[in-house]
Amino acid sequence: MRLSLPARIALCLVTIATLLFLYLPLVVVARLSFNPAKSVAWPGWSGYTTEWWSKAWESDAPREALLNSCKVALVATVIALVLGTLAAMAMTRFGFFGKDVVSFLLVLPIALPGIVTGIALQNTFSRTIDLGLFSFKVGFGFHSLVIAHATFCVVVAYNNVVARLRRSSPNLLEASADLGAHGSQTFRYITFPLVRSAMLAGGILAFALSFDEIVVTTFTAGSGFQTLPQWILANFSRPQNVPLVNVMATFVMIVSIPLAWLAQRLSDGGDTGAGR
Repeated sequence: MRLSLPARIALCLVTIATLLFLYLPLVVVARLSFNPAKSVAWPGWSGYTTEWWSKAWESDAPREALLNSCKVALVATVIALVLGTLAAMAMTRFGFFGKDVVSFLLVLPIALPGIVTGIALQNTFSRTIDLGLFSFKVGFGFHSLVIAHATFCVVVAYNNVVARLRRSSPNLLEASADLGAHGSQTFRYITFPLVRSAMLAGGILAFALSFDEIVVTTFTAGSGFQTLPQWILANFSRPQNVPLVNVMATFVMIVSIPLAWLAQRLSDGGDTGAGR
């Protein structure tokens, strides 16, 4: 159906307005990271300087928080990819009683409010778990954040891989078996080439989701471990540190936007065939 000229103009204006609403604040934050003044008033721009970038690089607190976020996100992403991929293969290749319930439980963590997940995990990590023969307490720190982030990152990995497997033909696996290939050969030459771009896209999205998580992190990090979102939240109300906050936010945008574009390309394109 061909739209009339007024309708096309209206849609174009709405699209432009929506994009400005979404991305103009990001541009403002990036511009403020080069502003000589500490003021965040609009527009309040009085030139350019890289002083805040130098100070952010020399400051231990934001660099340590950034490193902590990267370490937590990387480990949580690896765990999520392994568990999510295995779950996706089981859900698409096999039929069993309660399959719909398991599928629902796998995607439930991403739908729950973060504060609910955070409170539930905090109560679990702070209690001593008694298993009869032995008891243990998870506690708080790097390991608790990895577990907490993996609980919702696994959903992203699962959704990407299961969508790719559902688009692939099961006849490929049957043909591989008919030709005498055993399970590991089928995975190496057929299954893995089909899902590798979906795994990469899911891994990128899971890393990004873990990297900027703040609600669940607040409940499960403890007092001795701080991630970059926590550092930004703690320093945004301090006028002396607002320029450094703008710098770190801009740095995260510079890194995350290309990764988001790559994940979108991998999810849309995918692999068209198996390995040779």
